[in-house]
Amino acid sequence: MNGWTGRILHADLSARTFRVEEPPRAFYERYIGGKGMAGHYLGERATLSWDDPAMPLLFFNGPLTGTPSPSSGRMTVMARAPLTGAVGDSSVGGGLGTRLKRAGWDGLVVTGRAHALTGLVIADSATEFRDAENLRGAEVSRVGEGAGADTSTAIIGPAAENGVLFASIIVDGHYCAGRGGLGLVMASKNLKYVSVRGTGAVGIFDPDELARAREDIFRLASASPALKGELGIGAFGTGALYDLMHSRRMMPTENFRATRFDYAEDMNAFRYKTRYATRRTGCAGCHILCKQTGARGETVPEFETMSHFSALVGNTDLDAVVEANRICNETGMDTISAASTIACRREIMGENLTPHALTGLLRDIAYSRGEGRELGAGSYRYAVSKGRPGASMSVKRLEMPAYDPRGALGMALAYATSTRGACHLRAYPIAHEILRKPVATDRFTFSGKARIVKIAEDMNAAVDSLTACRFLFFAATLEEYARALAAVTGMRMSAQDLLRAGERFYYAERIMNAANGFTAHDDDLPDRFFTEEGSSGDGIRVLPLDRAAFLRARADYYLVRGLDERGLPTPEKCAELGIV
Repeated sequence: MNGWTGRILHADLSARTFRVEEPPRAFYERYIGGKGMAGHYLGERATLSWDDPAMPLLFFNGPLTGTPSPSSGRMTVMARAPLTGAVGDSSVGGGLGTRLKRAGWDGLVVTGRAHALTGLVIADSATEFRDAENLRGAEVSRVGEGAGADTSTAIIGPAAENGVLFASIIVDGHYCAGRGGLGLVMASKNLKYVSVRGTGAVGIFDPDELARAREDIFRLASASPALKGELGIGAFGTGALYDLMHSRRMMPTENFRATRFDYAEDMNAFRYKTRYATRRTGCAGCHILCKQTGARGETVPEFETMSHFSALVGNTDLDAVVEANRICNETGMDTISAASTIACRREIMGENLTPHALTGLLRDIAYSRGEGRELGAGSYRYAVSKGRPGASMSVKRLEMPAYDPRGALGMALAYATSTRGACHLRAYPIAHEILRKPVATDRFTFSGKARIVKIAEDMNAAVDSLTACRFLFFAATLEEYARALAAVTGMRMSAQDLLRAGERFYYAERIMNAANGFTAHDDDLPDRFFTEEGSSGDGIRVLPLDRAAFLRARADYYLVRGLDERGLPTPEKCAELGIV
């Protein structure tokens, strides 16, 4: 086959055995790769507890991974999420997906539980388990220090070993499979790291046609201000969004009690660029290069981290944000959930935090010390334990990212209905409401947002199956990537075919969540957003959400998504999508 290798590696940690699966071509045409394939394997065991040895931890690349197709060096990591109990997945960058493909594997399915802490090593077709007890408690950089330049790693840190419910998996030192606690699933299997070296080539059906498709995507990206403009993501990383969100008065501040941060101008991406003399880096096969690295090797935070470790927690120290990001990467924690949980605590306790206290709390969480034991359960469980559930800014127990939903009502609907919990990436209506791409919409209305959210969820599910970077879709569309897919694999799928596949993958996640007890009751937002006004000013009025309008929009979403009034999948829609 071209694009795919035709082989999936199964690793059973209990039995210490490997098995090679070679699915038929029809399997690849149905599930494509990445999110689609991972969802297939999770669906078979979706109701198992996240720490059941039979629960699979899934690493899947896509048919475009490892090819010259632009920004295709990503992969999906998936399991049931410990923090939420819902579907847990992450599209993660770095080089792991590319190296796994070049090693000859379309995916890795990890099951079982090792008797002792273990590493899993893949070098092309050679596979082995290695004792990792000497790395127990080790931080990420120590585990990865022996990896060569031709090797990619997926590592858990002390946070996962210590039971933090939002522990992440760190790829190549600073790319994070971050949300929902996938690192804890890995820890439950006694798996400390996965190391991959791949030297093979990926077959391409029509290299000349791929080159033409690639040039089309490059041209579109070059014309995008959001990607390649002087203030865009290519220049400043995702931190380019910091000033934009602040100017729109939708920056989550003081645990979402305000939407404007008085010190934003001192904490924006320009300040990091100046202070740390940053240079651009990025994932394998990417020309956008959205990562920012300091002159002394510092990892400059992504936008969500930059925003939450400043405005959300009331911190005005730039170095403390960088240190907080470093601690989370080294110990393996999701920065969004970590910052949000600390912000929740800060509201409940009614106290400000010095930079030293902020970073100290992060270390206490990672190492399960003192108050950190409670905070490691996430903001929802922490707030409930303190009798203040309303202080947790979460959906389905997943903490909210750095876009206040009162300032973008499509995002409000997307947060509520996301299969992952409070996720900005399932639909990302910010593209329409703030970046004005591909079609500008009024951010202060729910009108038309149900269909926008549904279509975006389907598109992004397809993108995560190819796999590609969603940033490119500020400029390109599924039409260009359908052309690239055909050039790589020989499989002819239209943009509409890809969108339909994405719909099937997303609906399968609603089925999995329904099997685990999720209903319309869970497709909701914290009360704060319906009762409290944001930080109005400069001609912008940030009003509380209208609950009746929200419920009408949610009902519209259920209708276009093919769910019943309880938010549950229907037999009719399953039959329409060919889901058994």
